[in-house]
Amino acid sequence: MNDPIGDMLTRIRNSQMRGKSTVMTPASKLRAWVLDVLADEGYIRGYEATTGKDGHPAIEISLKYFDGTPVIREIKRVSKPGRRVYMAVSDIPTVRQGLGVSIVSTSKGVMSDASARSANVGGEVLCTVF
Repeated sequence: MNDPIGDMLTRIRNSQMRGKSTVMTPASKLRAWVLDVLADEGYIRGYEATTGKDGHPAIEISLKYFDGTPVIREIKRVSKPGRRVYMAVSDIPTVRQGLGVSIVSTSKGVMSDASARSANVGGEVLCTVF
């Protein structure tokens, strides 16, 4: 698999379209850090580390719905393996005039765009969520 973050975002997107309450994805530290940001911002209920059917470590993500509609309306990968997108702190975009969030991988860890601005660090923009 070339893009583990893109795979996880696609699994979340597909599960929400089908109305699933949870989704499983292979475990990695970067995926867990991205899920921490999503949980802190209120886009998912949470996640927990488990073991998959094949015996490998996995993460079970609890999706969040409001009145039967998914809380995440749009989740997009920005920086891809074929085209990395790095931005300075002054260039990090706001998503939907501040209603959404960009997830940024910085030298101080994976954080939301607002946290990156307050920490005055730029980095690789992994994805945007609205």
